[in-house]
Amino acid sequence: MWSTVKRLRRPSRLPSRLPIDPYILLLLGTVGLAALLPARGTAADVASGASTAAIAFLFFLYGARLSTREALDGLKHWRLHVTVLACTFVVFPVLGLAARGLVPVVLTDPLYQGLLFLTLVPSTVQSSIAFTSIARGNVPAAICAGSFSSLAGIVVTPLLAAAVLGGTGGGFSADSLVEIVLQLLVPFVAGQVLRRWIGGFVARHKKVLGYVDRGSILLVVYTAFSEGMVQGVWTRVGVGRLGALVVVEAVLLAVMLALTWYGAKALRFGRADRIAIQFAGSKKSLASGLPMASVLFGAHASLAVLPLMLFHQMQLMVCAVIAKRRARDPLPEPERDQFTQPLTGISGADG
Repeated sequence: MWSTVKRLRRPSRLPSRLPIDPYILLLLGTVGLAALLPARGTAADVASGASTAAIAFLFFLYGARLSTREALDGLKHWRLHVTVLACTFVVFPVLGLAARGLVPVVLTDPLYQGLLFLTLVPSTVQSSIAFTSIARGNVPAAICAGSFSSLAGIVVTPLLAAAVLGGTGGGFSADSLVEIVLQLLVPFVAGQVLRRWIGGFVARHKKVLGYVDRGSILLVVYTAFSEGMVQGVWTRVGVGRLGALVVVEAVLLAVMLALTWYGAKALRFGRADRIAIQFAGSKKSLASGLPMASVLFGAHASLAVLPLMLFHQMQLMVCAVIAKRRARDPLPEPERDQFTQPLTGISGADG
């Protein structure tokens, strides 16, 4: 973890324009492919089986990568991590439930279910770290907070989905919970158990396995959207509804960014910690959410993941602007010393 911190703390050129995530373009291309050439019949069965195997392997890799020792060390800064977890799994879902009043005038019920699911998934790791680094925040805390959120989400997200989606026709059932355990939790635990023997191999081939990660998610998206095309779910969504969804998500993101920043200030966190809380507590993970949606929603997953895909790109663009502005803020004296002196170890707040 410390090697990652040192690399992120090196001075870097700030992005000069809003980032359009290339992976989002690949996801959109996959959606287009599913629209033009959806998998049918035997091809659909093969794609579904491959998608199931890809999801299991994806979470096996998650388990093999996560260092239990680093996670335990990060517990030292427990107030910050509890704050991020509360934002991710309490405040976000409460706002999602409050949005129920927008149905059916603003959002259709399937789009609302996708929006509600969006509020249940864990936070991101990579983008939270990157933006925290650019803004000169507490990078070690961002690393641990994102990791804890991803780990907790494997258990918490299905339980929350059972509580809030079970009676809304979103496709969730007790069988879905069993599938979550078998496809996500069991492979993750297996990765943790085998990490002692395969951890070095995973670390050495991180780049190649990263392509496997992304390819697995693209396969999940293609399978989900193919099922949606075959069943005609996209005929239920108009341009006006999509525009309304974008506006609702923009409001949701603005509320969470404000709550994480000013709420952390009210809790008397320092500037560096507030930055980590804002970026880790206001984001949602596309990488974790897409496989979970595929398991939870089945044939309805195409509409369920649409709000998450839109929110993911929106949070990248908005947080890039915020990170650039935070980087220009004058630093308090102790933090100025931290960022101008050579690094010899983790300084500042624990975690």
